Amino acid sequence: MLAIAILLLVLAGGAALAVWLTRALQVFKADSDAALAARNAEVGRQLEGITATMDRRLGELDTKVDRRMEHASTQTNAIHKQLGDVGRATTLLAEHAKELGQLQQVLRPPKARGGFGELLLGNLLRDRLPPEAYSLQYGFKSGERVDAVIRVDRLAPIDAKFPLDNFERLVDAQESSERELHEKAFARDVKGHVDAISSKYIRPDEGTYDFAFMYLPSEAIYYELVCGKTGALLSYAHEKRVLPVSPTTLTAYLQVVLLGLKGLQIEQHAHEVMAYCAQLQKDFGRFKEDFDLVGTHLGRANSSFGKAEKRLDKFELKLDQAADSHELESAGDVVAELPRAADAA
Repeated sequence: MLAIAILLLVLAGGAALAVWLTRALQVFKADSDAALAARNAEVGRQLEGITATMDRRLGELDTKVDRRMEHASTQTNAIHKQLGDVGRATTLLAEHAKELGQLQQVLRPPKARGGFGELLLGNLLRDRLPPEAYSLQYGFKSGERVDAVIRVDRLAPIDAKFPLDNFERLVDAQESSERELHEKAFARDVKGHVDAISSKYIRPDEGTYDFAFMYLPSEAIYYELVCGKTGALLSYAHEKRVLPVSPTTLTAYLQVVLLGLKGLQIEQHAHEVMAYCAQLQKDFGRFKEDFDLVGTHLGRANSSFGKAEKRLDKFELKLDQAADSHELESAGDVVAELPRAADAA
């Protein structure tokens, strides 16, 4: 019986423990569910915040990406435009290079180069000087014709020369021996031109200066003549009283000539003004003589007027005296007739 009682007590304790455990589990589950719901709500709120932040960041990133893409598109369009401009410029340069090549082929004959140099010289003179200050294709008594002359006090001859062939060979030479060979040929060409200009166009007896200009249309040829290894050619030209000039240096000379022409015009105008002043001085002298003569006449007239005025005063006095004596005689007659008038009465 005791064992049964103990067993019943154990069973009752187990049942009570089971009920308590069940209730405890229900309470724990309810607390766990509430905590879990709160945790889930907190996690949901955090996830919503993170999502909002991510959406905002993604929106800003999209805006930045759009801006970068727009800027990149603009830069790409600008690059394409510049590439198009470069392409057109390249095409234009190619056309110019082709034209220059054609021009070079045209200028191969020496006569064509000479005509081209004369054309450039005429254009340069036309741009820098007044028409009356120069002449083209000026002829001398010997029948020789120089390309141009500048008219200052005397004539300054200018002849255009274009020694291109041997200069190109000199520039293109690869070996020193070949270069020396073409240097000598270029020197012979230049000396021949200098001698021709010196003998044909320096004619002081026909009104020219004792020097002449040799116009070289190419700055490179002028530089080679003046500063290259063939620089001795410049001394030779100066000995022959020939001055080599390029487009740049001739422009400087023409500026000096233009200033000289303006100075001559000013001097001529000054002479004209001085002559006009001298004429005015003569006219003023004649006017002064006439004025002095008029003054003399006026002085004499004034003197005659004074004398006439005095005579007029004397004549007026005599007239007054005559009038007074006539009045006295009339009064005496009246007094003498009064008694007879009384007797009649």
